[in-house]
Amino acid sequence: MNCLIIEDEKVAAERLQDLILQYDKSVHILDIIQSVKNAVKWFQTNPAPDLVFMDIQLADGLSFEIFEQTIVSCPVIFTTAYDEYALRAFKVNSIDYLLKPISFDDMARAVNVFRESPYNKKNEPDIQVIDKVLKTLTNDYKSKFVVKVGDHIRIFPTNKISCFYSMEKATFLQNSEGRDYAINYSLDQLKDLLDPVVFYRINRKYIVSSEAISDILVYSGSRLKVKLHACNMDDLIVSRDKVNSFKEWLEGGEGDNVR
Repeated sequence: MNCLIIEDEKVAAERLQDLILQYDKSVHILDIIQSVKNAVKWFQTNPAPDLVFMDIQLADGLSFEIFEQTIVSCPVIFTTAYDEYALRAFKVNSIDYLLKPISFDDMARAVNVFRESPYNKKNEPDIQVIDKVLKTLTNDYKSKFVVKVGDHIRIFPTNKISCFYSMEKATFLQNSEGRDYAINYSLDQLKDLLDPVVFYRINRKYIVSSEAISDILVYSGSRLKVKLHACNMDDLIVSRDKVNSFKEWLEGGEGDNVR
């Protein structure tokens, strides 16, 4: 079994390595990486390992940023000093974690779970879960979205996204050039990930960015119609019950924001 350790504390990395080899001397530790930047480079230039032990807080940021910059197509066991309450979401989605200081029994249990489970997609880190936990730990909102387009991975900064919308049970983002891309989120899930100062849910179908609004027209029934740069959609109508909140949002408040 080939393992990768991502940990910026030398003592913690050495202890984890000792525990792994105590558990199974045949395990091959491929590398010990200390930063987000170097981890991204490693995943982009090496075959995926069988298993990764990944500290959450690294020298140059949180390890969740790795998943926004590259593809991690292997199971991950997180190591962290954060309390268990903040990380309940991992358990629900089959992503395991070890609470520091790590004991041999806890480490062995986590690896046993990995070994006894047949490898499938459920073993891979769930990007939506990572987003939710990242929001819990940092109170930050998403700054970019990672989208698979054919055989390519594209990154869309939120300041280059005009709107999000739902259509035929799917959700899409539209970038500032007016191009649409399917994403693996519902509009309800996006509400916890988007900055409510920037994004507003005008109706059940659309979440729009204030930076993309080119015009606002008075519409029938005391409603408002929104026009966006590089967008030809004709149903960007602010719901009647949201008009006042929408105006407050335009003036710099959060209003009823993306909810």
